[in-house]
Amino acid sequence: MGLFGRSSKMVAAEQALPGRSTPIPVPPAHFVNGHPLQPPFPDGLQSVVLGMGCFWGAEELYWKLPGVYTTAAGYAGGFTENPTYEETCTGRTGHTEAVLVVFDPAQVSFQQILAVFWESHDPTQGMRQGNDLGSQYRSALYWTSEEQREQAEASAKVYGDVLAARGFDPITTEIAPLGPFFYAEDYHQQYLAKVPNGYRCHSTTGIPYPTSSG
Repeated sequence: MGLFGRSSKMVAAEQALPGRSTPIPVPPAHFVNGHPLQPPFPDGLQSVVLGMGCFWGAEELYWKLPGVYTTAAGYAGGFTENPTYEETCTGRTGHTEAVLVVFDPAQVSFQQILAVFWESHDPTQGMRQGNDLGSQYRSALYWTSEEQREQAEASAKVYGDVLAARGFDPITTEIAPLGPFFYAEDYHQQYLAKVPNGYRCHSTTGIPYPTSSG
């Protein structure tokens, strides 16, 4: 991770790679829990897409969280249709590496999803996470409902104030409605369950998210 792209700026839409009309094949089941990676999902579940740097470690955090039904690695927030991993790593797709999290709000609250998100990466680093450099590693939260948007924006304010008090720069997280989510290649899905000693980005602020405030 981090070896291909070095773009510290977001590519313009007209300069983005064209991609392709054919989607990347998606495995029929989650490697860890056997649930589907693609909709339709059972009634009552909610979904959100999160960018926290390298999607390998980010996905692992969420499939281990009780109440999460399924997770998938993919690309979001950019312009290129059905991008490959290699294309995304050039920084010329506009996408960030992202994780689809499908969860049961009766078992895990969106506030808990947010707490893991904020605590598990450094949302102040802009177009990078640690040594992983480029727009494909930017912090992002793509919401799927107005309730999620409100909670996400409020949580960013809360955590931003906490970080500012500790001398950190402002949060750079992109908070936006979810557009197209393109699934990553099979070998990226649940990667750290297949390669337990594989790469994990450990870039965090080390500052807890104050869950009692929300």
